[in-house]
Amino acid sequence: MNIIVCIKQVPDAKDVRLDPKTNTLSREGVQSIMNPYDQHAVEEAVRIKESLGGEVTAVTMGPPQAEAVLRQAISCGADHGVLVSDRTFAGADTWATSYTLARAIAKIGAFDLVLCGKQAIDGDTAQVGPGLAMRLAIPFVTCVQKVRQADAMGMVVERMMDDGYDVIKVDYPALLTVVKDVNEPRVPSLKGTMKAKKAIIKTLNAADIDADPAFIGLPGSPTKVVKVFPPEPRGERSLLTGTLDEQVEQLVVKLRPYLT
Repeated sequence: MNIIVCIKQVPDAKDVRLDPKTNTLSREGVQSIMNPYDQHAVEEAVRIKESLGGEVTAVTMGPPQAEAVLRQAISCGADHGVLVSDRTFAGADTWATSYTLARAIAKIGAFDLVLCGKQAIDGDTAQVGPGLAMRLAIPFVTCVQKVRQADAMGMVVERMMDDGYDVIKVDYPALLTVVKDVNEPRVPSLKGTMKAKKAIIKTLNAADIDADPAFIGLPGSPTKVVKVFPPEPRGERSLLTGTLDEQVEQLVVKLRPYLT
């Protein structure tokens, strides 16, 4: 079983800042972490490998420092790390990112399963996973909350829905995006940490993956952020105090003029 898990290095949510000139995330001086949803994707990939055998290859697209999340993935049980990095990839939206990752995966070789986190906390679009599956021309299941069964031919999974969940059977090759309910990520072992430090991270640039310059980075991104602004305040605010019953009485008094 050859499993590829796509991960992303993102700014720590508590330190997120916007560049007022470019309307993009400012990463200077901001601590970076592995996208939380991707930690669950790595864990699920390792669990499937431990059950069925095979190898897990972690892939990330980003600047050279994104190598850190690949080593983190290896410390948690992944076997290999591939960094897809080139200055021409800068500014990519979800369309260009899914194209770039698809080209990189094609370069890596045959695979049975691709795992991704549901979404990245810096963009919150949840588009790269499905977009990548479309680029790879494989079936996909989003928002997987549980893997019920996995064997050499395919998987049975639960897809989270607003009013419950769907049970879906999917054959390989396939792509899954997972939510946090799918598992509890393990803490890296000392052996895993030592392995990660010694691991050789393979780097692929635009030429290595035969990327069309028109489809990567800003030139390949149809999505443009024109303006970023906070929402306007919605009138006056008041704080209700006292016991719950007292707060309810206060609320009724305030709402009564709007109910007549």
